[in-house]
Amino acid sequence: MKAGAAQTAATPPVERDGPFVTELRGLKERTGLSLAALAARTPYSKSAWHRYLNGAQRPPRSAVEALARLAGVEPAPVLALWEAADRPQGPYEPSSDVPPRPVRTRRLPLSALALFVAAAAVALTLVAAHRSGAPSGRPAAASPRCRGVSCQGQLPDVSACDRDAQTKSAVRDASYAVRLRYSPSCGAAWAEVRARATAARVISVRSGRDVLSASYPGDGTAGSSSPMLAVTSPEGVEACAEVDGKVACTGLDREPAGMR
Repeated sequence: MKAGAAQTAATPPVERDGPFVTELRGLKERTGLSLAALAARTPYSKSAWHRYLNGAQRPPRSAVEALARLAGVEPAPVLALWEAADRPQGPYEPSSDVPPRPVRTRRLPLSALALFVAAAAVALTLVAAHRSGAPSGRPAAASPRCRGVSCQGQLPDVSACDRDAQTKSAVRDASYAVRLRYSPSCGAAWAEVRARATAARVISVRSGRDVLSASYPGDGTAGSSSPMLAVTSPEGVEACAEVDGKVACTGLDREPAGMR
């Protein structure tokens, strides 16, 4: 089941026309993807994306990061709005003993807020680079956001596990390439496919009875990845993708090529 497909009551709504939801809709328009396409490219269902984009449910942080990356933008500015949307808003500061006093508030325009957050992020990166001895012109690579079982079902690019990913096995032909990828820092493996198919297909990663899968657009413009499987080693892991009506699989324990 896709994440976010159930339990809307556990997560409160956000302001429908507030800065965060407005920015979230703008990112969705920038991707050019439909709700169904968003569901195919992320671990979140079509109905979940509908609730996130109309303000009926507050999305998880990983969903915001995934949408920002699909839109080709840095997630920091929209994450700042996501965090601000979780804080209580109101014209008064209540007190049990003192009558309410009006509080003057001033909201920055969305563009100014995004610029401020981006500048702060750059400053923090430069400080971190200086303390670690890294050159100021080349920020250090982002640390992975999960490890082991916490990576299960997450996407490798959103969790930054793709930063140290290694190709452990591959099968390829003129029209496709399927690879088994493994991140030592995250302790997770996933399947990656690039194919010139004309319709969405299925990509999966399997270890014993544990299997995770997702659909991919198959337009050949960029590689598509399955959700990650938490494993201690790529041994015994199999990466598969449906290509041209057949399934191509690869793994350390398989022959290097073969369709079935």
